[in-house]
Amino acid sequence: MIESCPKRRMFIGITSLGILTILVLIIESNWTESNLKKREFPIEQNSTCRDKEKHVVIKECEPCTAYEITSKSIGVCIETHFKEVIKCASGEMVTRSCDRAVYLDEKRFWKFECSMFMGSLVSLVFVIARKKVLNKRLLQRVQRQLANSV
Repeated sequence: MIESCPKRRMFIGITSLGILTILVLIIESNWTESNLKKREFPIEQNSTCRDKEKHVVIKECEPCTAYEITSKSIGVCIETHFKEVIKCASGEMVTRSCDRAVYLDEKRFWKFECSMFMGSLVSLVFVIARKKVLNKRLLQRVQRQLANSV
C-alpha cells in the first residue's frame, strides 16, 4: 500500500506528522508547567530559614558529588541527590534539596535526539543502497528475459 504512494504525498504526510508532533510537544509542555505542584524540600538542619520565607536562588539545582552522598556531609543530598544554594530574606545562605538539574535533562534529551538522527541517516543509507541493488537485479532479470526471447 505504501509503495503506491507518490513521493510528494509521502513528503507532505511526513511533514504534517512532524508539525503535529512539534505542536503536541509545545501544548504538552505548556500544560504540564501550569499544572505542576510545588514540592517542599528539606533545608539544612541548622538553618533558621523557613520554607515559607522569601529567598533568592544563588546556585541552580545541581547533582551532589558521590562523596557528599556517601559521607552524608550535606544532609540535603541524601533525599534526592540534588542540591541548590539559596539566600534567605534574613541574609542566611543555606543548601536545600531539589528535584533535578534541568540542564542534565536537556543534555540527555539532545543526546537522544542526535542518536536518533544518526540512526535515521544510517538507515537511509542502507535503504538507498538496497534499492540500488534491487533495481540492478531487476534490470538484469529484464535483460535476461529479453535476451532469451529474441
